[in-house]
Amino acid sequence: MLTKRVKTAVIKNAAMHDMDTGSASVQVGILSRKIEELTSHLKKNQKDFHSRRGLLQMVADRRTHLRYLEKNNKRQYSAIVKKLGLKK
Repeated sequence: MLTKRVKTAVIKNAAMHDMDTGSASVQVGILSRKIEELTSHLKKNQKDFHSRRGLLQMVADRRTHLRYLEKNNKRQYSAIVKKLGLKK
């Protein structure tokens, strides 16, 4: 779980404007942060298969949002990928 402070920082980093809390780029940022935390949890708890399933669902959801951004707004896609260091 992300704390409110961490989530607010992620939103500020990925937001396009002040009131942006639900755009695809913000969702990608939040999912990336959750994935990082869950990955560190799974390194310590290797037999936690339920959390592993949740991780795979989050990765798939992030991939879906990234495909949407790549298709509809290439400039924003490039910016978020560069900020988060995901690909390329």
